[in-house]
Amino acid sequence: MADRDRKVEQNSPGRFYVDDTCIDCDLCRETAPASFARDDRGRRSYVQAQPRDELEQAACLAALEECPVEAIGQDG
Repeated sequence: MADRDRKVEQNSPGRFYVDDTCIDCDLCRETAPASFARDDRGRRSYVQAQPRDELEQAACLAALEECPVEAIGQDG
């Protein structure tokens, strides 16, 4: 389970976040490309934009469930 105390600083404020356990596998960026991006310097993903509609929210939830290291979390 993602740790909100270990959120990466690049995350857009809001419900979803990525913590520093991300292994840069690319799954979240493929599953929810509107919401996740890659930090090339840190070699990990982050939430570039919170979901704007139900479709994007469903994609973020799918990414959260599929993350192999559980680095994606949600508040609320």
